[in-house]
Amino acid sequence: MNGSGESRKEATGKTKEVLNAKTKTRIGFWNVRTMFETGKLAQVISEMNRYNLHILGVSESRWTGTGRLRTNTGETVLHSGRDDNIHTEGVAIVLKKGLEKSLMEWKPVNSRLIRIRLRGRHNNLSILQCYAPTNDHEEEDKDLFYEQLQAELNEIPRHDVITLMGDLNAKVGDDNNGAERTMGKFGCINNNGERLVEFFASNDLVIGGTLFNHPAIHRLTWYSPNGRDKNQIDHIAINGIWRGSLLDVRVKRGADVGSDHLLVIANIRLKLRRTDQRHADHRRLDVNKLKDPDVKRSFTIQIRNRFQALSDQENNTQQEMEDTNHLWNQNAGA
Repeated sequence: MNGSGESRKEATGKTKEVLNAKTKTRIGFWNVRTMFETGKLAQVISEMNRYNLHILGVSESRWTGTGRLRTNTGETVLHSGRDDNIHTEGVAIVLKKGLEKSLMEWKPVNSRLIRIRLRGRHNNLSILQCYAPTNDHEEEDKDLFYEQLQAELNEIPRHDVITLMGDLNAKVGDDNNGAERTMGKFGCINNNGERLVEFFASNDLVIGGTLFNHPAIHRLTWYSPNGRDKNQIDHIAINGIWRGSLLDVRVKRGADVGSDHLLVIANIRLKLRRTDQRHADHRRLDVNKLKDPDVKRSFTIQIRNRFQALSDQENNTQQEMEDTNHLWNQNAGA
């Protein structure tokens, strides 16, 4: 049973895969500021289709409650919002028409987190769409958000390809000294950024937008209304073992739904890891333990017993051969 009260069979249906080693999966994430306006959902869906996205994560949907709906054009929308009828915050994930058949489960956590799991050909894909508290929120709010985020990460099977994305309200900077595995050198750091880098490092997640050397116009995700302030605060991260599967992360300035945030798109193509037989399990013996007389005596006895067993087996085999030859000769003489 998944988070919406829907059975796995109902959620999955006929399998339709999202991840494979031959084609790209296009994932977008966008703070649209609100979908609680007439026609706003249709506008978001139109931009999603224009950029040929398979999956779109939405921050600040401002819808209340939780639920699943299908649009007139066939897309599936999964959303999670506040339960007090206040139209703030809210997150959602939109699936391209037909992709709902690969949906294994989904969980509306709260108004800042939603998690889904999709079936892939070789590995399944787990997505966490987020809307983090801003830098000026109380520390207690930030602590609670990261505690809930950690709890959801802990529930994801470790073999899944994990993508964590959304408006994380964090500037991570471009200094990756000591955090080379977590981020690249192309970020644009506040208190939230330090916390985010530390969180990603502890969970072996790589910040995708810092890996690719794009011009600022293709990295900066938020522009203030006055046009003076520009920041990279919307991020996507992937688990470290699948870092090579993340082909690109880029801002699309042409997409427009009346938000001061820009659409960010990530391309993922599964890069399968080779099994190196040279690195098979070859246990090394600690010969220094033989310096202990008791260990040496026990080891000698075990070796002697094994060789004795082999000797007994060889003698039995030889006796069986002699008996067989003797029986053969008797039958031949008769």
